[in-house]
Amino acid sequence: EVQLVESGGGVVQPGGSLKLSCKASGFSFSEYDMSWVRQAPGKGPEWVSAILSGQRSTSYADSVKGRFTISRDDAEKTLYLQMNSLKPEDTALYYCAKDFPIATMNFGAWGQGTQVTVSS
Repeated sequence: EVQLVESGGGVVQPGGSLKLSCKASGFSFSEYDMSWVRQAPGKGPEWVSAILSGQRSTSYADSVKGRFTISRDDAEKTLYLQMNSLKPEDTALYYCAKDFPIATMNFGAWGQGTQVTVSS
């Protein structure tokens, strides 16, 4: 059974920071690309970032480049997303997802999501 459990969301003011975590189980975490996806109210899902297995190269959506950093700890089967300089438009439900199918958004699995709210 594949499980992805996100944590670390919360309410922060613009310019603040949060670090999200995703604990994975039920699959060989180190062998899979991993992604963060978010969905704001009334909008479709938006891919945010990905980190590949092996070389651990990273990719980011233009909207978060320079502000967010994705990382992973394969030994602990945990994915992270450090979010700095947060903006109100970053407000969304953030999901941890297995794979990096950016064209189709057909991820192998999703977590339950953790809410991030950026508001003054």
